[in-house]
Order: sequence, then C-alpha cells, then structure tokens
Amino acid sequence: MNKETKIIAGVLAGAALGAAVALILSSDKTGDVKDKVADWFCDLIDSSKDKFADVTDKVKDTISKVNV
Repeated sequence: MNKETKIIAGVLAGAALGAAVALILSSDKTGDVKDKVADWFCDLIDSSKDKFADVTDKVKDTISKVNV
C-alpha cells in the first residue's frame, strides 16, 4: 500500500469508529456504556501518549547518533 492508500484507510477507519461510538452512546439510557467508553478512550489516549513518547525518544537518539 502506498502512503495515500494508508491515509485514506485510516480516515475511513476513524469515521467508522466514530459512527459506531455515536450509535452506542445515543442508544444508552443508563450511562453505563458511556462511562465504559469514556474510560476506554482515556486508556487509549494514555497508551498513545506513552507510545508517542517512546517513538520521540528513539528519534532523538537516532538523530543524536547521526549528528555525532
């Protein structure tokens, strides 16, 4: 897959996920699902931040090795 195809696939996957979450949240009357989804998103964001920090550190290390 080329770069454009990956971008389009990511956008479509994000749109599908957003639509699914919207359907779940709109049909929930008690709020339990909303709490679970909110917790899941918070965990996902925290995990993404950790992975991004790891990648950032690796990139900085690689750049410092190249500059030496």
